[in-house]
Amino acid sequence: MIVFLAFLVAYLLGSIPSAVWLGKWLHGIDVREHGSKNAGATNSFRVLGKRTGIMVLILDVSKGVLSMLVCMLLLKQTGSMIYQMVSAGICVLGHVFPVFAGFRGGKGVATSLGVFLGLNPLTALTCVLVFLVVFIGTRYVSLSSIIAAFLLPFISFFIYHQEAQAILYFNIFLSFIVILAHHKNIKRLIAGEEQRMNFNGSKM
Repeated sequence: MIVFLAFLVAYLLGSIPSAVWLGKWLHGIDVREHGSKNAGATNSFRVLGKRTGIMVLILDVSKGVLSMLVCMLLLKQTGSMIYQMVSAGICVLGHVFPVFAGFRGGKGVATSLGVFLGLNPLTALTCVLVFLVVFIGTRYVSLSSIIAAFLLPFISFFIYHQEAQAILYFNIFLSFIVILAHHKNIKRLIAGEEQRMNFNGSKM
């Protein structure tokens, strides 16, 4: 019963639509009706401005961290790492398909970062470094996120030697979810229609 409670809390935390709620409360608009129509930090930067974008980013990362903390508090028995990974996946799915926002959420990047800060901080920080390198070179947030997500399983396995099958499968699952959520961005990148972003959040 406690296991299912942990999973439910993880989903509900992931389902908190930071971009949607802050957009409506602070700006009177639904961020999903503007820009790329995505309820994530990147579109919040573009549509709602730098300050609100930073708030959304922090809240979305925090959701992932909190889901891990709650899981660790509720599940202290042997084998809880498996439950933590399941909770992490459920939290990210909650962000992508939030019950509080009509199942129209973000792409899971910031929340995935949050859960990995809880599960494996070194892997998370290495993926952030990959993201920054690609972003500085291209100014494409979507491409940076896709490449960081794609390399996640390889970074975990080859650099930090996390060779357990459960961890490998979880990393592949999370990578797949994030990349799949970017399918529209991939089409725009191929067509040369994707928007670039500079450091202050405005379009290029």
